[in-house]
Amino acid sequence: MANSKYEYVREFEENPTLLPNTFIVVRVDGRGFHKFANKHGFQKPNDRRALDLMNAAAEATMREISDISIAYGVSDEYSFVFDRATSLFDRRTSKILTTVVSTFTSYYVYHWPTFFSGEDQGLSPPLPSFDGRVVLYPSTKNIRDYLSWRQVDCHINNLYNTTFWTLVERGKLSNREAEERLKGTVSADKNEILFSQFGINYNNEPELFKKGSVLYRVVSESFPIHLIQRPDTISKTQAEKQRKLRQKATIQKEHVDIIQDAFWEANPYLLLDS
Repeated sequence: MANSKYEYVREFEENPTLLPNTFIVVRVDGRGFHKFANKHGFQKPNDRRALDLMNAAAEATMREISDISIAYGVSDEYSFVFDRATSLFDRRTSKILTTVVSTFTSYYVYHWPTFFSGEDQGLSPPLPSFDGRVVLYPSTKNIRDYLSWRQVDCHINNLYNTTFWTLVERGKLSNREAEERLKGTVSADKNEILFSQFGINYNNEPELFKKGSVLYRVVSESFPIHLIQRPDTISKTQAEKQRKLRQKATIQKEHVDIIQDAFWEANPYLLLDS
C-alpha cells in the first residue's frame, strides 16, 4: 500500500485474534430461510434436495479450507470445527469468519442448479444468504458437548416437525390445531401419535433426518496421521505441502450418532488435545 497522508485511517482498524490452543467453531445459519424455503417449495418436514445441497456446500468449503477437520450440519445450519493448532490467517477472527461464511454461501449458490433444476426453481432475489458466528472451546469435552447439543437439537426438532406436518398433511389439522395438539407433549407422546394414528415408526425415518450429517477427513496412506498432528512450528514450504495433501484427502459423509463414544473412538485423530 502506497504511503499517503490518509494512511493514518488504518489505525482505526481492529484485528482481534482468537485464543491459541482452542477449538474454533464457525457456525453458519440461513438468513430468512423460512420465507426462502416457502418460495422454492421445500418439502415439509424435510426436503432431501435442500439437505443434499447443504452437504455439498459444506464439503466444498472443507476442500477450500483445509484446516477444518470436521463439520456437522442440520436443516439450514452447519458447524465447522477447525484443528486446534490452526494458524490460518494468524487466527484473526474476522478473516476466518468471513472466509467460511462467504465460501459456504458461494458454493450453495453454485450447486443450486444441481439439486433444484426445474424451470421454476431458478434463483432470484431475495437470494440465499447466511450469517455466522465464531465460538471457542478449550477442551475436547467442550467441543464434543457442543456437537452433541446440535445433534440433540436435530432430533428434538425433527421429531416435532415430523409429527406436526403429519398431523397437518395426513390428519387434516390446521397449523394452529396441530400446534395445540402437540403443546406439552414429550418425545414418547409424539412417537405414539405417529405410530397409533398414522402407522409411522419414527425409528424407521431416514438417519439423515434424525441425526443430521457429519463430514470429516479420512486417514489413509495418502493422508497419514502426521498431517493432522501438525507441529506448531514448521516451514512455510512444509505447511503448503501439507495443506495441498489435506485438500485432496477423502471427506467422509455419515449420518451417525456423535453423542456416544463409538464414533470418536473410531476416529480419535479428529479432536486431538495437543
